[in-house]
Amino acid sequence: MGVAKGDRVGIYMPMIPEAAVAMLACARIGAAHTVVFGGFSSEALRDRLNDAEAKVVITADGGFRKDKAMPLKPAVDKALEGNAVASVTNVLVVQRTKQDVDWTEGRDVWWHDGQPGASTDCAAEPMDSEDLLFILYTSGTTGKPKGVVHTTGGYNLYTHTTFKWAFDIKEDDVYWCTADVGWITGHSYIVYGPLSNGATSVMYEGAPRASNPGCFWDVVQKYKVTIFYTAPTAIRAFLKMGDQHPNARDLSSLRILGTVGEPINPEAWMWYHRVIGGEKCPIIDTWWQTETGGFMITPLPGAVATKPGSATKPFPGILADIVDAEGNPVPANEGGYLVVKHPWPSMMRTVYGDDARFRRTYWEHIPPKDGKYVYFAGDGARKDEDGYFWIMGRTDDVLNVSGHRLGTMEIESALVSHPAVAEAAVVGRKDDLKGEDVFAFVILEGTHTASDELKAELKQHVVKEIGAIARPGEIRFADGLPKTRSGKIIRRFLRNLASGEELVGDATTMEDQSVLEKLRNEA
Repeated sequence: MGVAKGDRVGIYMPMIPEAAVAMLACARIGAAHTVVFGGFSSEALRDRLNDAEAKVVITADGGFRKDKAMPLKPAVDKALEGNAVASVTNVLVVQRTKQDVDWTEGRDVWWHDGQPGASTDCAAEPMDSEDLLFILYTSGTTGKPKGVVHTTGGYNLYTHTTFKWAFDIKEDDVYWCTADVGWITGHSYIVYGPLSNGATSVMYEGAPRASNPGCFWDVVQKYKVTIFYTAPTAIRAFLKMGDQHPNARDLSSLRILGTVGEPINPEAWMWYHRVIGGEKCPIIDTWWQTETGGFMITPLPGAVATKPGSATKPFPGILADIVDAEGNPVPANEGGYLVVKHPWPSMMRTVYGDDARFRRTYWEHIPPKDGKYVYFAGDGARKDEDGYFWIMGRTDDVLNVSGHRLGTMEIESALVSHPAVAEAAVVGRKDDLKGEDVFAFVILEGTHTASDELKAELKQHVVKEIGAIARPGEIRFADGLPKTRSGKIIRRFLRNLASGEELVGDATTMEDQSVLEKLRNEA
């Protein structure tokens, strides 16, 4: 298809081996891949393909999810219709579900039709360590997702080393990370980290579902999985399903457990340790981000004692700290901003096409000390008297829903694009299962009236615009929003209202204080 070093390739795939093959094929010939999570909508896919100026898109007719065949190719067709992504010349399609799909002759190619004519000889492209490996889009506080740039040498070195040390990988291990390749966890700890170590790795296209709530434990039992890496959201869901499902399977092969994506609450940690690990498996609670490329704070099994709910200590070579808004270290057990004070191999190099946004977002939030800048992660944390880090969650307008980062602005923009909505404000609300849930306050256009039907319609509209992961758990209609005199929404009050808490903080800067009373009464 004429893809060469420096070109960008979009990948929009289910959890099948061809997804990893596609990523590694790009890496081998020097083309940068940008993987878009298969749950994102056609609009979200279009935005990312356009920003990356992708030349080719690799997709599938569909994938399987909770006993259903879910279409994927139609979303690609919609994203590209009307030449909306002018850079795309071809769409390569894996046949997975055998669903009927529309076909654009000259543009679309079946994977199985393209393979027989391809040479079996493909020399690896020589790459500089700082050459672009991939772009992965992550939510920001503006409506436009950020294209996180990772490079060839540093990223591969760091994912290789962190995987090897944190999971204590052995020749006979069977490793399973339950993430999707569309997220950084899938990039670093399904594809690049495990495979560069020669690890035997499980990929599973499926999820616990009503027809088989114990399917994950079936996989562990069948393949004798030794290392199991999943999200706290999943662990809390397993806990709610009951001990009978894991107890009915043989999980004795497990020797190391891991968690990723968000802080794990101590109750879920203890259940994971007791029921899944049989009180014999170290739990590797990892804190890191799309931007960091690999683990930043994590225990090393057998070397670092664990504490339920703590990510423990920084990985060797990582200099992390908790500081106040001026960059001064804070005392033990006092909350502050989590920062990294020294470069590391897999740090993101820039926001694709926007160096100024990179500097502004990650390096200018905390003022430099003695001319030295620190990387600000966007998370709040505290450090206890033993130097253990406890992650407290996001400090900005980015939500962490089931371990997936979503910008509030992106969801607000989706709501306002509906003709019934005049204005919207989105906040996160603590959720026992997801960690955070999306809570939207909506002001309607004058001719529209509030109703349960409209709420359902707006939730579905967000799914169409962004994807099911962004569906608001609750929508509350309102006459007004708490704002400063300069027009900025005071989100802390909305978070208080969403959580049913007392209002905290100074309200004197608010333009109209009666708004809060009305919102409280409408609860």
